[in-house]
Parts: sequence; structure tokens; C-alpha cells
Amino acid sequence: MKITILCVGKIKEKYFKDGITEYQKRLSKYCNLEILEVADEKTPDDASKLEVEKIKEKEAQRLQKYIKKESYVITLEIEGKMISSEQLAEKIDNLGIFGNSHIIFIIGGSLGLHHSITEQSDYKLSFSKFTFPHQMMRMILLEQIYRSYRIIMKEPYHK
Repeated sequence: MKITILCVGKIKEKYFKDGITEYQKRLSKYCNLEILEVADEKTPDDASKLEVEKIKEKEAQRLQKYIKKESYVITLEIEGKMISSEQLAEKIDNLGIFGNSHIIFIIGGSLGLHHSITEQSDYKLSFSKFTFPHQMMRMILLEQIYRSYRIIMKEPYHK
């Protein structure tokens, strides 16, 4: 299984980079993982709705280059479906069983995802009604993917 984490923005904080590196290492025995970053746009503090929409559209154009039609796309959205770790594991496992060999998880920037990206989503996933920094969300997502593989393989970790 190939899993791509497609993200808007770079990770600047060393503690996030270290955590992400650790989960990349752990996941290497379960899947082919790649993390792709596209540049985020600077957002003025007093951005109008039109400016916000244009910023999200620019970020969407960058993301679009990496979305493959044959891939199963999961977007991370506050309004998406909240599921348990076991349900995510089951979803990943079933996708592999039914021939989807590439999953793309998409994490938007600080303003979220443009509708042109969410419309392509096969599954809209929410981790919470809370808003998380997208840098932190990347590490949380990687941990949950790792937890999913441990559940699938019936290995200790998930408690």
C-alpha cells in the first residue's frame, strides 16, 4: 500500500519534525509512505472573504498537481466524519483488500481546503470539532495511520 500525505505548508518546529520522522520510520515496515508539501500563501490579518477564497484557490492549484485519479482521496475537514481508530484501521485495510493501492490524505493550510479539492474527496475525515494547527495535524495523522497498521496486524500498541 502506498500512502501519501499531501500538505499545505512546511514544518518549521523541530519537535514536530522529530515526531514526524519517528512515525515515518515506524510506518516504513507497513507501507510505502511519502509526504508532499506545497507552499502556503501568506494571509493578511484582515483578509476579506474574496482574498481568503483566492488564497485557498492558489493552494488548491498546487495540491492538484499531486492528486492522481486512480488514488483514493481522504481530505481532513472539520465537517468530515468522525470515526474511531479501529474504524480507520478497517477503512485502510478494506481499501487495500478491494484494490485501492494508493491512499492520499490531504491536509489544508490555515484557511482550510478549497472546494475544488474537497469535491474530489472520496472520504471526508474529521479528527475533532477542534481546530488544530496543520503542522500538528500531520503528526497526529501519522500516529493514527501507524496505530491503524498495528491494529490491522494485531500487534501490541493500541490500547
